[in-house]
Amino acid sequence: MSMFCYQCQETAGGKGCTVRGVCGKTEEVAKLQDLLIYTVKGISDIVVKGGLDAGSLGELNREVLTSLFMTITNANFDPDAIERQIRKMLEARDKLRWSAGDLSGLHDAATYTAGTRDEMLETASSVGVFATENEDIRSLCQMITYGIKGMAAYAEHAANIGREDADIYAFIYEALAKTLDDTCAVDDLVTLTLRTGEYGVRTMALLDAANTSRFGDPEITEVNIGVRKNPAILISGHDLTDLEQLLEQTQGTGVDVYTHGEMLPAHYYPAFKKYENFVGNYGNAWWRQLEEFVSFRGPIIFTTNCIVPPRSEEVRGRIFTTGSAGYPGCKHIAADKNGKKDFSEVIALAKTLPAPEAIESGSITGGFAHRQVVALADKVVKAVKSGAIKKFIVMAGCDGRMKSREYYTEFAKKLPQNTVILTAGCAKYRYNKLPLGDIGGIPRVLDAGQCNDSYSLVVIAQKLKEAFGLDDINKLPIAYNIAWYEQKAVIVLLALLYLGVKNIHLGPTHPGFLSPAVSRLLVEKFGLAKIGTADADIELFMAD
Repeated sequence: MSMFCYQCQETAGGKGCTVRGVCGKTEEVAKLQDLLIYTVKGISDIVVKGGLDAGSLGELNREVLTSLFMTITNANFDPDAIERQIRKMLEARDKLRWSAGDLSGLHDAATYTAGTRDEMLETASSVGVFATENEDIRSLCQMITYGIKGMAAYAEHAANIGREDADIYAFIYEALAKTLDDTCAVDDLVTLTLRTGEYGVRTMALLDAANTSRFGDPEITEVNIGVRKNPAILISGHDLTDLEQLLEQTQGTGVDVYTHGEMLPAHYYPAFKKYENFVGNYGNAWWRQLEEFVSFRGPIIFTTNCIVPPRSEEVRGRIFTTGSAGYPGCKHIAADKNGKKDFSEVIALAKTLPAPEAIESGSITGGFAHRQVVALADKVVKAVKSGAIKKFIVMAGCDGRMKSREYYTEFAKKLPQNTVILTAGCAKYRYNKLPLGDIGGIPRVLDAGQCNDSYSLVVIAQKLKEAFGLDDINKLPIAYNIAWYEQKAVIVLLALLYLGVKNIHLGPTHPGFLSPAVSRLLVEKFGLAKIGTADADIELFMAD
């Protein structure tokens, strides 16, 4: 086969993409991404075997996060950018190896050499998923690796705000190095998988603290989904520091700024409400961008993943990338040594283009992060005790293109009126514009924010457990019906498993990287289940 990738939910046939990624990445990009991950694992091998202090590695830690983030689904499709990152990491790896002294027993990932692009691709062919022969070991190692990719994305966002944790870096090196060891026992890797979830919780808490310390605690907010008549810029992805810089630079220019996809929750933060030109959210989840970018008419900035290969050169000419994102033919805006980015070219282009075409009107409400919901705790507890609220349904996670995802819209529509949906991530676009009403003033859809804000849902559950005097989070009237797509959803799942959450329903399909034995383990140990029909699942969730 020319390539093999099964890290996302839409992987071909639910088994693996072998010719071209369903996401749109080419064989070349897939192989270079494999080699970049292999190189980072080699660095991890040196750190672990050299007994190096992760906290002292400085910029290398940040480059490791960037390297991992570049390989997340839909983040970077640019083979030149990935090759440059491989060469940068090889140079850093070799300097690290020399500084560590005479180390024995290093893995090939810590010593291999790269020549031309073709030679890189040849090496990559032997270091991908199937480099590990044992199916169950391979399954667990890939699940750990994918979880760490998601963790790295969240850690990078926190680092961009100035919050870092040396212990998180140390764990990333430890775990990635361990995935190079084919002699690991399944039990040891299961333990490491749960530890990955533990550090996932820690990383999401770090990012939550970073975001709230910089931008304030999210507030209940009505977000405009209509348009104004000014030229505009659309910003997508997850990085709030990029948005902050864009808003600063667009002040007084006559250019409006709209969010798209996972950037929607930025409207909930108090710090962004002072910008008069920060006017609303345009469109829906990431996969709708092919038509929505056409009607938006203005430039688009991708701060992170969620890129869908554009169909027209006209749209491609309006796309800019930054951070770990990249696409061939699109202008990439890099940060200077102080983390500053110059968006002047984007602003200048916006001034020459028409205002966005309206595709909807009205508003949607969000901002129900943990501090906001905890502030409503007495009201929520009273509603539960009175029977006004019988069940909370956690429907966090990712959206995607498959028709089977219509299940989540149907599920939300059919839920009884005495239920409340807790959500985070772009899965909410399947139901956040439905007229589901409220229960005694409590909206029936409580949106905590981006996928990383799934941490808020855990905090909410823990606070409710305290409020009800329960000794087990699984005794709460909460059911978990989660949609997944890419690797940030993997770390959220592992975080929930680490926290002891049982009986999670995961869909629309289970990961292709789970071997039959690992699937059985997750079912037997954690009660992980597949979704069924909306009617059957609602009956199941409401029965207990």
